[in-house]
Amino acid sequence: MDDKVTVVTPSWNSERYIEATIESVQAQTYTNWELLIQDDCSTDETAKVVLLFAELDSRIKYECNSQNSGAAITRNNALRRAKGRWVAFLDSDDLWE
Repeated sequence: MDDKVTVVTPSWNSERYIEATIESVQAQTYTNWELLIQDDCSTDETAKVVLLFAELDSRIKYECNSQNSGAAITRNNALRRAKGRWVAFLDSDDLWE
């Protein structure tokens, strides 16, 4: 049985925080996860930061909305891509211990 956890992270102009957010997921002892970062058309360097991490860790996946849509639609867009049995939500400026 695949007990993968999908971590859904909506983002918008999160360049200042997203690195620490990603690292907090990577630091977890449970390693069967995917991190779906769904960008709501950021105008800063959020995409650049996330894509650097995604190049090094295949569990991290980035996608950008076709238009700015707000947090709820952004979360739902990521949920459509979820492959995990379980779903967790983590905002782009939050950290997990």
